[in-house]
Amino acid sequence: MDDTQITWHEHSVTPEQHAELNGHGGCVVWFTGLSGSGKSTVANIVEQKLFTRGVHTTLLDGDNVRHGLTASKEILADFSEEFAQRFGLGFSAQDRQENIRRVGSAAALFASAGLVTLAAFVSPYRRDRQEVRQRLESQASAFVEVYVDASLELCESRDPKGLYRQARAGEIKGMTGIDDPYEAPESPELHLHSEQGDAASLADQVVQYLEQQQHIPSV
Repeated sequence: MDDTQITWHEHSVTPEQHAELNGHGGCVVWFTGLSGSGKSTVANIVEQKLFTRGVHTTLLDGDNVRHGLTASKEILADFSEEFAQRFGLGFSAQDRQENIRRVGSAAALFASAGLVTLAAFVSPYRRDRQEVRQRLESQASAFVEVYVDASLELCESRDPKGLYRQARAGEIKGMTGIDDPYEAPESPELHLHSEQGDAASLADQVVQYLEQQQHIPSV
């Protein structure tokens, strides 16, 4: 069947009922920044802090998601070459757009189920982040953009995966911050300065913001 014939089905359990059960509503907290800026580290600490308070969360991490939901052609090669070429994602601008589209769609589903959904992705293009925001707002869920701001020099000094070194050596192309642009948020809900505090203190700022905006209960 080539023609797409799909209908949106409303769930019998509403987001409001999920919120009543959980003690809080769902939202998406989207961490963006250069590779090595500390996004994943801060997001993990935020989840730990929320977990100890009984907040229902899930964490979507850029590298982890690319093992399944947005897997590469190499990972999908066991299915078939045609399948891998059609559905596998690399790091071209178009593939990055589709990566964020898939992740944003999944995050919206988690938020509608009442989870505080933490997402840590470089997500270098403003248009892609804006599309995720619009999707969340269309379902009346909050989108909290958290810009983890670290200088390129700091990120290169950390270089946890050796990507900057490989990019500088010409071994890989399209590295964000080197030969592909990073479009910093113009008006994020939170602007964290990675060089002005450790990861735990940055995570505290996120938790405090979520409290202030009543996305989670205050203690």
